[in-house]
Amino acid sequence: MEEKKPVIGEKALSFSLESTNGEKTSLEDFKEDKNVILFFYPKDNTPG
Repeated sequence: MEEKKPVIGEKALSFSLESTNGEKTSLEDFKEDKNVILFFYPKDNTPG
């Protein structure tokens, strides 16, 4: 399966995640805001 890399300015696919306090948060929750920056760092809390 080929990975699709995001393109600057392209709309992100809708998704939901659990926040650190256990509440479900969705990208749709921010649709009224002008800009949203998504930042993922997969090695958080891992050794090395």
